[in-house]
Amino acid sequence: MESNKKGILERLDAGEVVVGDGGYVIQLERRGYVKAGQWTPEAAVEHPEAVRQLHKEFLRAGANVLQTFTFYCSEDKLELSGNVTDITGSQINDAACDLAREVANEGNALVAGGVSQTPCYLETHNETKVKAIFKKQMDDFLKKDIDFFIAEFFEYVEEATWAVEVLKTSNKPVGATLCISPFGDMHGVPPGECAVRLVKAGADIVGINCHLDPLTCIRTVKLMKEGLEKAGLKAHLMVQPLGLHTPECCHTGYISLPEFPFAMESRSVTRWDIHKYAREAYNAGIRYIGGCCGFEAYHIRAIAEELAAERGFLPPSSEKHGLWGAALKMHTKPWVRARACREYWENLLPATGRPTCPSMATPQNE
Repeated sequence: MESNKKGILERLDAGEVVVGDGGYVIQLERRGYVKAGQWTPEAAVEHPEAVRQLHKEFLRAGANVLQTFTFYCSEDKLELSGNVTDITGSQINDAACDLAREVANEGNALVAGGVSQTPCYLETHNETKVKAIFKKQMDDFLKKDIDFFIAEFFEYVEEATWAVEVLKTSNKPVGATLCISPFGDMHGVPPGECAVRLVKAGADIVGINCHLDPLTCIRTVKLMKEGLEKAGLKAHLMVQPLGLHTPECCHTGYISLPEFPFAMESRSVTRWDIHKYAREAYNAGIRYIGGCCGFEAYHIRAIAEELAAERGFLPPSSEKHGLWGAALKMHTKPWVRARACREYWENLLPATGRPTCPSMATPQNE
């Protein structure tokens, strides 16, 4: 099926702000459709209505890229996770592509086929075997004619470059995001060098996703941008961070926190945190702005509302919101009506509401 919409590179080349969805894995785990620890996406086949609903929520919130729910969908990961349902990676890929395309067609959205890190890389470091896994996934996506690819959630830039090299053979645009900190990948390769390697491998878009909070991820993308500029290379920039506060984390990110994965709610970012994040990302030159684990539809809406002037429109869900608390002007309580302004929410320091909550945790294995 040929897309009649502007492609991702055409949009980014024109300076358009592209908002990407995210947060599928954690949201579906919390709703009872994905098992924590395994995080594999059988729900695309087993419970398509749940995946479809999340796509619809993100689209209504302002996303103009819907990612296929194919995180950790390599056969080796499915086997390692104890997949006893006999659902194959190809079945999941097919179903996930169909769901994303069905909802994307309801709006001016693109479909991005996603691949992620593999157990095979750490077990074998065999380039041929790892690339064969990516090739199999790519072939599934090409049958469905997705609009572009995203290689995401890579802790090692070497594996990410292998993914990019395979995906570029499709002749479709490729974005590549690493889940690394400002200190670099798990082999200590600095963010700037990581970006250079990804672009030389063929990535059109580079950036950061998952593992760390929004402002930390922006810091890392800035380092990637500096590395590209020093090397005389160009690429579009992308960021899809956690929807969680993780200031004490370093290399391994939120998975090193004692609260991971079942007690992270107290770290959730507010919609107002996301307004600040979206503006800082835009000011840093990032034009593909979205979210990953912990992001919900109202966070995506906050990106879209903060950048409404740059994008030229508000998302449909803003009809039920009101910018900066404007809807509160009709509240029955005068002290709540007084909160119907940007100044109040920008200056608010939210409390946790937890009497015994420490201000910081001690990350493990950092």
